[in-house]
Amino acid sequence: MIKIEFSLAIAVYLGLTVGLILLVWIYFEKRKTLESFYSENRFFWQCSICTYVYIDSMHNLISQCPRCGSYNKKEG
Repeated sequence: MIKIEFSLAIAVYLGLTVGLILLVWIYFEKRKTLESFYSENRFFWQCSICTYVYIDSMHNLISQCPRCGSYNKKEG
C-alpha cells in the first residue's frame, strides 16, 4: 500500500480540482469568443470598387460604402 501524508493528499486533490475547473473555464471562454467572432462576420462588408472593408449592421442585402459611396451587394 502507498503511504501518503494527509496534507499532501489534500494538496493534490485541491490542485487537480482547481486545474480541472480552470481547463473547463478556458474551454468555454474560447468557445464563446469564437462563436461571437463568427456571428459578427455577417456585418463586415468589402467595397467592390475601392476594396474598403467596413461594418454595416443595419443592412442585409445592399450597403453603401462610406468611403467612395458605391453600392455593394452581399455575396454568398
